[in-house]
Amino acid sequence: MAIEVILTDIEGTTSSISFVKEVLFPYADRKMEAFLRTHWERPAVAECVAQARAESGQPLASPEQAAALFRGWIAEDRKITSLKTLQGMIWQTGYENGDYQAHMYSDAVERLRQWQARGLKLYVYSSGSIAAQKLFFGHSVAGDLTPLFSGYYDTTSGGKKDADSYRGITADIGVAPERVLFLSDVEAELDAAREAGLNTTLLDREKVLRNSPHARAETFYDIEL
Repeated sequence: MAIEVILTDIEGTTSSISFVKEVLFPYADRKMEAFLRTHWERPAVAECVAQARAESGQPLASPEQAAALFRGWIAEDRKITSLKTLQGMIWQTGYENGDYQAHMYSDAVERLRQWQARGLKLYVYSSGSIAAQKLFFGHSVAGDLTPLFSGYYDTTSGGKKDADSYRGITADIGVAPERVLFLSDVEAELDAAREAGLNTTLLDREKVLRNSPHARAETFYDIEL
């Protein structure tokens, strides 16, 4: 069957891992406590803190306590929805202030534009929150790329190493799994997607996974549809 939908990861796939690890994560870490103090009563922030309180079992009675927990989770690279949502709020300020622009590989930008022009539907599935994904693509070094995408998925759809997540996403899109190509640099995510019936391609930009059971590409130019 012909591919109709491209579902893509972000870090290590469309964009460098280093941008997230060396720019975005440290920015959120530095700004976390001040942001929580300033926005402690904001409903969306209060909801994140309530979720983190339930997740951790800690009282989190003050911005300082909550910041310590969230900063610890950042250091551990935890994929927790409350953290990802809060990071997205902080990153929005950085993007809007022009403190940074999101990195994009030029080959990814070119191919995504070509695929969308050909009528393929493009979707994103990342551990970062949907709000953070939209900020990322909306403030990229290649300009505003959000018009390219038909939708976004995050950990509210389930873990990226869980086949049921991909079943749910394809059902939500309304397309047969065999008509979807999932792109990622993480083999365990690709394994889960393939278990759910999706086609898969491994982005091996560092050229370290030459024996993968998945179709392998070093850039988007190498991807075969």
